[in-house]
Amino acid sequence: NTERVGMIHDGESRFSIKGKPIHHFLGTSTFSEYTVVHSGQVAKINPEAPLDKVCIVSCGLSTGLGATLNVAKPKKGQSVAVFGLGAVGLGAAEGARIAGASRIIGVDLNSNRFEQAKKFGVTEFVNPKEHDKPLQQVIAEMTNGGVDRSVKCTGSVQAMIQAFECVHD
Repeated sequence: NTERVGMIHDGESRFSIKGKPIHHFLGTSTFSEYTVVHSGQVAKINPEAPLDKVCIVSCGLSTGLGATLNVAKPKKGQSVAVFGLGAVGLGAAEGARIAGASRIIGVDLNSNRFEQAKKFGVTEFVNPKEHDKPLQQVIAEMTNGGVDRSVKCTGSVQAMIQAFECVHD
């Protein structure tokens, strides 16, 4: 229930600092060192999993993967541009890879994300800051007219326009 943004179901906070209550975020407050949550909000980690490899990816990975596989639905051999290479974008790239996309173009303002993105299927990278022309034009030139699908995984309105305009007619 996303309307429950301040306290958990009983209207009370389980956290405080110096006697002042701290509000919960969507009932979980997962950035706390210790927390109280409903059992439905907990995932057990396999005790055999190496703890140096275990990480929490939150809903980002599944959101990007699901958006690509269930909404964008790229076909085998098609090209996909992924705007934003955070958790959601990496999930989107993985979805494109699973679907069989032949070219997955990762777009991000942070070039440090490119190397990690290769592990999720990204085959080419574009940093908009490294080009003097509109990004949609750069991608159109790279792909001889534009990509087959694009997935926007940022909050940027500019990226939304670029993602829409880089898809071929």
